[in-house]
Amino acid sequence: MARIGDGGDLLKCSFCGKSQKQVKKLIAGPGVYICDECIDLCNEIIEEELSESSELTWSELPKPREIFDFLDGYVIGQDVAKRTLAVAVYNHYKRIQAGTSDGHKGGDAVELQKSNIMLLGPTGCGKTL
Repeated sequence: MARIGDGGDLLKCSFCGKSQKQVKKLIAGPGVYICDECIDLCNEIIEEELSESSELTWSELPKPREIFDFLDGYVIGQDVAKRTLAVAVYNHYKRIQAGTSDGHKGGDAVELQKSNIMLLGPTGCGKTL
C-alpha cells in the first residue's frame, strides 16, 4: 500500500499520497508513513481546536435561566429537574471560577458547597440529556 511498484523502494505518505521525493521528511510507523506537510497540517488543526475550546471566558458564564432554556430544547417537560440541573451546573462552574481565578483559593471568600445530582429512571427515559 505504501510502496509504488515502478519506483522500487519509493515510499509515499499514507495520508496525502505524496512520495518521499516530493516531501522533505517521511516518518515511518508500523506499516504507515506520514510526511512533514501532513504533520504541520495536523498541528494547525489541533491548535485551532484548542483555541476554539477556550473561547468561553468566566465572565461569559451562562446564567441558570440560560442553561434551563438550553435544556428546554432537548428535554420535554421535567421542569423541576431541568431547573435543579441548571442551578447545579451554574454553581459547579462558579466553584471552579472561585478556586482558579487568582491561581489560589481565597481565604475570606464565600464557600460554595459541592452538590451531587443523581438521575434515576428506566432505560430510555432520557437520563443522559
